[in-house]
Amino acid sequence: MGDLITLSALSVLVVSFGVGIVVGLTGMGGGALMTPALILLGINPAAAVANDLVAASVNKSVGAAVHWRTGSPNLRLAGLLMCTSVPFAFAGGFIVKSLGDEGAQTDFLTYAIGVALLFTAATYGLRMYLQLRHVTAGNRAPTTAPRLRPVPTLLIGAIGGLLVGITSVGSGSLIMVALLLLYPTLSAVKLVGTDLVQAVPLVLAAAVGHVLTEGVTWAVLIPLVLGGTPGTYLGSRMASWVSQSVIRRGIVIVLTLTGLKMLGVPPEIVGIVGAGLLLLGPLAWGWVRQTRGLPAFDNNLGAWRVDRERSGSD
Repeated sequence: MGDLITLSALSVLVVSFGVGIVVGLTGMGGGALMTPALILLGINPAAAVANDLVAASVNKSVGAAVHWRTGSPNLRLAGLLMCTSVPFAFAGGFIVKSLGDEGAQTDFLTYAIGVALLFTAATYGLRMYLQLRHVTAGNRAPTTAPRLRPVPTLLIGAIGGLLVGITSVGSGSLIMVALLLLYPTLSAVKLVGTDLVQAVPLVLAAAVGHVLTEGVTWAVLIPLVLGGTPGTYLGSRMASWVSQSVIRRGIVIVLTLTGLKMLGVPPEIVGIVGAGLLLLGPLAWGWVRQTRGLPAFDNNLGAWRVDRERSGSD
């Protein structure tokens, strides 16, 4: 019991609460923020990935249950993704274990998570642009379900599952953006619902693979769940109070700088990149918005707006 009430456990509790708020505000998967945060707190990368995956499987189950009850997910699309994402995610823990001793695993995971964070930052920026493009293209969601494209969908599931299984990063960012590109007419509520439903067995399979090879650290897992759940709830309630555009740009900056740090980039370079993103990023985004006929500095809307009279059939 004493192991659960330590300064380290309290640090994890506070950080998971903060990450939960961000997840609730943006709908972004917490692995891209929580796993590197745990590593920066001094937790072994393999243990950070394993425990974050177990905690994420709990949190995502709650979100998926809500979307299942509202009927928003495209179950055929979710099932197709699961065909490849689940087995590849399960294999992640065994792949990491096969790399050798703890030192080799730490070096590989640190580098892999750094690359995954930079990739996630890029895909998250792309997601913002795609939403902006949908806003200016009419912002209307069709009532008919999109035609499934099995081969690219299975490929998305395999790549996303493998990335999540190894690093715990990607279930709420990479797969979401890939679905946006592949199924641009899928409404926002169905997109989020589909991603959450397929993410539950995906993350659960990845968690089982890592638990079998790495085990569970209760002093890390319990604060993750106790802090993340109320944080996500609070963030969801605060979502309408805070500028989503500013938050999303801030997340891209945080992911980029964290990824560079984990790749061993010198602090001076990281600082220069951070300053550039902080000062020039808003100007660049404002210019992009103006090219789409929108005000340079205004909250961007959701990807789709469904007519009130049509929402019941969507």
